[in-house]
Amino acid sequence: MEWLKKLSAAIDYIENNLDSDISYDEAAKIACCSTFYFQRIFSYVAGVSLSEYIRRRRMTQAAFELQRTGAKVIDIALKYGYTSPTSFNRAFQSVHNITPAATRSIGNTFNAYPAIRFSVQVTGGNAMAYHITPKQSMRMVGVRIPLVEDMEENYRIIPEFWKSVLNSNLFSEVCSLSNQSPKGVLGVSVYENPQRIFYYIAVATNKPAPSGMFEFEIPSATWAVFENKGYFKENVQNIFRRFYTEWLPFSGYEYAGLPDVEVYPICKETPVSGHSEVWIAIKKDKEDGTCII
Repeated sequence: MEWLKKLSAAIDYIENNLDSDISYDEAAKIACCSTFYFQRIFSYVAGVSLSEYIRRRRMTQAAFELQRTGAKVIDIALKYGYTSPTSFNRAFQSVHNITPAATRSIGNTFNAYPAIRFSVQVTGGNAMAYHITPKQSMRMVGVRIPLVEDMEENYRIIPEFWKSVLNSNLFSEVCSLSNQSPKGVLGVSVYENPQRIFYYIAVATNKPAPSGMFEFEIPSATWAVFENKGYFKENVQNIFRRFYTEWLPFSGYEYAGLPDVEVYPICKETPVSGHSEVWIAIKKDKEDGTCII
């Protein structure tokens, strides 16, 4: 359960700094992971991006204060980090669907978003088909696109990248290289350092990388392999969420911090559903509070 404690401590840091600067790097440090992985894990577990969570929490508190204290809108805007009344107005309306000035009127409806609290919940009824397999290092070759540490922006970049590759000759060229396990076309986010984050559409292969393609290697590890049947986008995201909230806390393992691997079938067409897999590297849970990524 150690990772839940780390995430909770990071949330406490955010909550204690809603009216001051919030450093994603500091929150990630508290959670014992990279900024990129912290934002990614947060979005899976919380169901909302980190930036959106912070915006909702700040606007929740802003509405309370405007109603309770009668403070000037500009003063509350400055308190929560908005130097421009226009940007504060926009953020407030995105959460409450009314303007900050409307807090003066009785009877208006607001949306309050409480602070997130991470805990293990009793769930069940839906099986997670998986197996655990050790695997030697995997060499992958494919095309890639740079990512940023803003996960909201990445959620726009990655689907557009898939669309571009699927509609070009690159997809079949990448697929033709596949000759190693895991078989299929792979979606992999590779975090090298804060300045180098890439999303690959690749295959596992021992063939040389053609001109214009890139190769990378994932070291040997133990993998939890989750099987999925259904719509790729929705179900793969659901596997990541359930891995962190249902599987990992009771498994006796901890997240190893290696690139997660999405495995899709190699087809001439562009299916949106079928059988797919998610490979997540794990290792024995030390329960000692040490940072792993």
